[in-house]
This record gives sequence, structure tokens and C-alpha cells, in this order.
Amino acid sequence: MKILYFGGQKSGKSNLAEQKAITLANEKKPYYIATYDNSYGDNEMQKRVEKHQLQRVNNFHTIEETHNLNSVIQDGETYLIDCVSMWILNNIEVDETALLEQFEILSKKNANIVFVLNDVSSGVIPLDSLSRKYVDLSGIIGQKLASFCDEVYEVKLGLEIKLK
Repeated sequence: MKILYFGGQKSGKSNLAEQKAITLANEKKPYYIATYDNSYGDNEMQKRVEKHQLQRVNNFHTIEETHNLNSVIQDGETYLIDCVSMWILNNIEVDETALLEQFEILSKKNANIVFVLNDVSSGVIPLDSLSRKYVDLSGIIGQKLASFCDEVYEVKLGLEIKLK
């Protein structure tokens, strides 16, 4: 089963996605694929990461993977990818077609995968080209995920709204 949770920052999407992954794992410990690349030196983000690590320590096996998601996903297991938005940032210089290809391969994996994606497309069009590229890729990849996921949830204020 493939499931997408998307919503704004601090909407509660990660908590709901974690609960879903644990349920899907059916008594097995699921894998948490952490995509954040801390080479940016952002102390505030590092604190967020540490909070997430503490929340999941007993419930997940953690895999740190910032670029090639397909390299760590095996058939028959359950994965939570948190988050696709950070993965996009890590891969911002990669060709759009190559990024979409990774998700095409993921769509065919015989594994439960829960995706988390920030909704960054509801604001104004960014002034600089790099930010526009990021917002555009987020929307394009979000559409790709929604097209093959069995379930899609928008999250607001900790509440999930099932779209598919």
C-alpha cells in the first residue's frame, strides 16, 4: 500500500503518517527513512530532527537517506519517508525527469510506503528562480505521488482529510 500525507508546516502530518506506518507494519517494526541533510548547519532544524528522533526511537528502524530512496527500500517491508520535501531540496539540482523516475520505481515496489510532503504551493509565486523551482518540483512530485498512492490525506491542524 502507498499512502501520501501532505499539509503545511506543523500541520501534524508526520504524527499521522507515523501512526499509519506502524499500523501497516502489522506487528513488525517499520523503517523510518529520514531525508534531512544537516550539511546546511541549521541549528533550529537540527533541534526539530532530534525531536523527531526521540519520538520514533522505540517504534521504527531509522535509515538516513538523502538522495537515492530506491537504494534502501526492499519488498515486503513498511517504510515512512519523512519527508519528500527535504528530499526535493537535497536533489534540487537533479533533472526533474530523473526525480520522477525514482518515484515511478517506488510505485512498483511491493512494500508499504507512507510519504510525507509539505504543501508549499498555496502561497505567492517566489521571486527567485531556485525557490520557484523548489515549489514547482514539490507540486509536480506531489501530483506524481497522488497518482499512484492508494490513499491521499491532506492534514490541517492535526486532522486528516481523505482525498483518495
